[in-house]
Amino acid sequence: MVVAPRYGNYVEPQDTGVRKRYVVEGQDVEVCYFQVYIDGVDFVFIESPMFRHLEHNIYGGNRMDILKRMILFCKAAVEVPWHVPCGGVCYGDGNLAFIANDWHTALLPVYLKAYYRDNGLMKFTRSVLVIHNIAHQGRGPVDDFRYVDLPEHYKDLFKLYDPVGGEHFNIFAAGLKTADRVVTVSHGYAWELKTSEGGWGLHGIINENDWKFRGIVNGIDMKDWNPQIDVFLTSDGYTNYSLETLKTGKPQCKAALQKELGLPIREDVPVIGFIGRLDHQKGVDLIAEAIPWMMGQDVQLIMLGTGRPDLEQMLRQFENQHHDKIRSWVGFCVKTAHRITAGSDILLMPSRFEPCGLNQLYAMSYGTVPVVHAVGGLKDTVQPFNPFNESGLGWTFDSAEANKLIHALGNCLFTYQEYKQSWEGLQRRGMMQDLSWDNAAQNYEEVLVAAKYQW
Repeated sequence: MVVAPRYGNYVEPQDTGVRKRYVVEGQDVEVCYFQVYIDGVDFVFIESPMFRHLEHNIYGGNRMDILKRMILFCKAAVEVPWHVPCGGVCYGDGNLAFIANDWHTALLPVYLKAYYRDNGLMKFTRSVLVIHNIAHQGRGPVDDFRYVDLPEHYKDLFKLYDPVGGEHFNIFAAGLKTADRVVTVSHGYAWELKTSEGGWGLHGIINENDWKFRGIVNGIDMKDWNPQIDVFLTSDGYTNYSLETLKTGKPQCKAALQKELGLPIREDVPVIGFIGRLDHQKGVDLIAEAIPWMMGQDVQLIMLGTGRPDLEQMLRQFENQHHDKIRSWVGFCVKTAHRITAGSDILLMPSRFEPCGLNQLYAMSYGTVPVVHAVGGLKDTVQPFNPFNESGLGWTFDSAEANKLIHALGNCLFTYQEYKQSWEGLQRRGMMQDLSWDNAAQNYEEVLVAAKYQW
């Protein structure tokens, strides 16, 4: 079952007729439950005036607006298995585990303990909290505790001391302490979260709870991201391709991409792609520092992203200055992201931190070779190329510095130009991996079993 707020008027879910009331800031707020069954999964949407008309801006409003929405959502979500019939029957709590994601639902493990397990209810129900990005924690002044409607002795769970801001209220801190298991989205990020640099103030709590902590690399949806069946590669000169047709299919996509974006159509020139949010985390400034060097090479660079206005303007400026070599698409377009992934030879991911990262997984499944900063999930998933035994999947660099990026990309370009057989080996090894959710799902199942039976 998947439970989410009903931010928009979704077509498929139907009103179950179930109505419940929950207290938010001292007032009773009514919620309705909508349900739909799709591809073997029950989807339950919680409807309330607090959630309406936010489908295009789900984090809209001020800090308190968001906090109140998450309080209501977590209170209502924890009782969905009791009240919402799915296929005519409620799930019940006899063999139940909640997987809560990030600070926005980190109150759920707390409510599960305080309202239910502390009172002899849901005794066999467990909670797993998943960390996708620990930089976002649900912080506020200590006085915010009065809004979460919990017994006073729970207050200490939320208190966290910050050397800069002093003692504050922290939802993630409480969730980490009360969840039965904690998962993050890669082994590398799990290690980084235990350090003072990577834990963003929560490293102490994570180290104290190391016994219930695990890193599991995400999978990718092979129905959406698969060059053999990608719907965005069926027109405009693109083509679907596989391992067997890599030598003809990928060059055809490359030529189609060059034509679509108005770049010179040259099979021999390496096309470098970047797809990502334009902000400090994604290392766009490192690419900017490396542009003069890149433009001295025989390459083409295609960048797609949206974010900080100054970085968006920088991308436009790069294209204007180097119109024969650079294309910048400011904004985001799913079709263009797929086509850049298929048509590029190389994908750049110089992120300063990257809990898991998906673009490098998409790239490898399309035979596009990644050059990445060796952090978090990027370090886990991109094994460095070893020319002596023809192993590895791409190139990595060990610190967020432009000269390190240039060194790694330089070695990559040299291999592309001079060692075609090695290059094809890199492509094929990337495409031969099982990057689906099957492995990740098995690991999550192990976590859920451990939460249920190991104490």
